[in-house]
Amino acid sequence: MSSIEQSIEVNVPIRTAYNQWTQFETFPEFMEGVESVKQLDDTRTEWVVEIAGVRREFEAEITEQHPDERVAWRSLDPPRQAGVVTFHRIGENTTRVALQMEYDPEGFMEKAADALRIVQLRVRGDLERFRAFIESRGGETGAWRGEVPGPHQHSGRDPHEYPSPDPDEDAYERTRRREGGSGTGYDVGEPMPPRPVNPEYPRETPLPPPGPGPVPPAPGTAPAPGPGPVPPRDTPGPVI
Repeated sequence: MSSIEQSIEVNVPIRTAYNQWTQFETFPEFMEGVESVKQLDDTRTEWVVEIAGVRREFEAEITEQHPDERVAWRSLDPPRQAGVVTFHRIGENTTRVALQMEYDPEGFMEKAADALRIVQLRVRGDLERFRAFIESRGGETGAWRGEVPGPHQHSGRDPHEYPSPDPDEDAYERTRRREGGSGTGYDVGEPMPPRPVNPEYPRETPLPPPGPGPVPPAPGTAPAPGPGPVPPRDTPGPVI
């Protein structure tokens, strides 16, 4: 497996950069060697690419997706590859787009291209063309704001049933909630059952319930002073 890591800053808000990246069918407009991308459903795409003169067709699936944060994918057919694109807010109108990818080159030409770092240079060029593409438009061509939970977040539910996040909620806060969680073992957004009241509370008290009479002393304590005469204080003896 070979690895690639590249990043670039684009002068658009994080929401705009993320939204544009979800429009997979526009990838051929800024990705070298990508002839076409067809969206099959919310999580599957069909690709036709050319690498080092070798034409490949394969399907890929989105394995995790969170608005304004990340899109992760893996191929279902050769050439084997997997990766993630993350989005980081630098400023109100500046976003860092970071790509990490692993792939397994096949055949002599693809392995030669990998050895010559051609694929890595191509990925760098793709990010630079993405920046030019989105900045020249000033806005996204479309958006998909759905969630695709990662493998560690699956709870037996259909990923398409996950609601879209609140657009007014800060992306950092969503990340903190998801990574930190509530400590209860429940997914983010999933209501927790009511907690039972501590069965030991309130504790039994030795005091009787309030009544009209005087309050008796608590068990094990000395009796309260009675109403009799107060004994005189000690007085000093005669002065000699």
